[in-house]
Amino acid sequence: MIINASAFETRVALIEGGHVAEYYIERQKDRGIVGSIFKGRILRVLPGMQSAFVDIGLDRSAFLYGGDIQPPGGPTNELPEFLEDDDKTSLTATSDDGPQPAAEGPIPGSHRPQRFFKIADLAKEGQEVLVQVAKDSIGTKGARITTYLSFPGRYVVLMPNINHVGISRRIVNEDERLRLRNIVQRVRPDGMGIIVRTASEGVSDEKLTADIDFLLKLWENVKAKASKSKAPSLVHEDLNLVFRATRDLISRDLERIVIDNKDVYEDVVRFLNRFSVKLGAQVQFYQSDTAIFDAYGIELEVARALGSKVWLKSGGYLVIERTEALTAIDVNTGRFVGGKSLGDTIVKTNLEAVKEIVLQLRLRNIGGIIILDFIDMDRADDRDRVFNALVEELKKDKAKNSALRISEMGLVQMTRKRTEESLSQKLCTPCPYCEGKGEVKSPATVSYDIIRELVREFSKIPAETFVLKAHPQVIDRLCEEDAEFVQEIRERFSKKIMLKTAQEFHLEQYEVSPLR
Repeated sequence: MIINASAFETRVALIEGGHVAEYYIERQKDRGIVGSIFKGRILRVLPGMQSAFVDIGLDRSAFLYGGDIQPPGGPTNELPEFLEDDDKTSLTATSDDGPQPAAEGPIPGSHRPQRFFKIADLAKEGQEVLVQVAKDSIGTKGARITTYLSFPGRYVVLMPNINHVGISRRIVNEDERLRLRNIVQRVRPDGMGIIVRTASEGVSDEKLTADIDFLLKLWENVKAKASKSKAPSLVHEDLNLVFRATRDLISRDLERIVIDNKDVYEDVVRFLNRFSVKLGAQVQFYQSDTAIFDAYGIELEVARALGSKVWLKSGGYLVIERTEALTAIDVNTGRFVGGKSLGDTIVKTNLEAVKEIVLQLRLRNIGGIIILDFIDMDRADDRDRVFNALVEELKKDKAKNSALRISEMGLVQMTRKRTEESLSQKLCTPCPYCEGKGEVKSPATVSYDIIRELVREFSKIPAETFVLKAHPQVIDRLCEEDAEFVQEIRERFSKKIMLKTAQEFHLEQYEVSPLR
């Protein structure tokens, strides 16, 4: 894990197999609020949508779905459908147990109790509620919130509103699962929920109990502060990116953490030594003159991740296109010609594409509906082979995801939990010239647009001379290939045209005005 920390921005990259697998960025002026707890006031209840808008003190009202409201009667004994003995993180706000049919963490995520309540029975306008941000504002949508609070620690996640004990699915040893369950059952208060995280495997009773005690004290402090606060107000702010990363991304597979900021390095060592001296020893302070993200090749990989085309080692490539409703990923053989047969070439390309697709989903943080267009495979066995490889790769992804089998047309429909903006949304803004289309008009098209505009202006304005300002490529076009058309309208209207290049204009921009 590589951490680049500065006064204005913090960046974290997780490197797997020599490639950047996950990338997180937090800017001081627009820090995310996922995991933070607010005391809010319900502004409006929408029975038709089973939801409510809540003022939590942000520019936009937060969105509270009916299934995210704790029903009356205290902590529920019914585990919400997304909470099934999962390990939780709040960095990506999803389970780290890989793709599961029902595996979404309490931060963030929707919590739909099995009993159904109408929103009107759960929320009233003007009512004050204690809520946790489940999903940051994305685009024009306000933050998604829930009343099912959760507090992630190093080894466990505390859930005050759910009476349940869960063990991470990644802990497979039955004796260890039983040991951990017995410890938690012994120390947890009645009505409290605790999920044991993967990192707790092999951890002593004392460390596990200390983690639970810390989270219980944190919950008591949140309750005390909430009782004294006026809505809307911030009650509890989650850890910054550096500490969320060190808390949530550390596993037995993590070899080291490299940090380029001395103060942050010392803070992380102290933070980790609270849990394990060995973990603290994995942290290294980076002191080279070369920027840390340059030294590890991260800047280059992130730059590539902002493009639409991704080359595969074999010579094939992916094309990744995002639309308003979904993301489409197309697999192509490109320069790869294979060695045995066409079918063998296609399968090899698709198998190679599977690994790169999952890597790009994680790196770019692509969420929502995703359509994978593999190269058509005639044999059902080949389709199954590629799909099974996809399922195995998706297990590396912490974000909740699900995928349908490959169709005869080579398409896979899948979804991936979206909890924050994608990499391109965080780092880029829509092009002001093409307005997000990714294309601009050609010089020929702009030239013909200008000729039509000249005809309109000549017909309306009695001036004898007009000035045309346009991009140099367009002026060249008007003076060369389209010169005869310009001359024709000059003679037709008996007008003079002064052509001027404008270096500051973008390709589609032009200006026609009478000479003053």
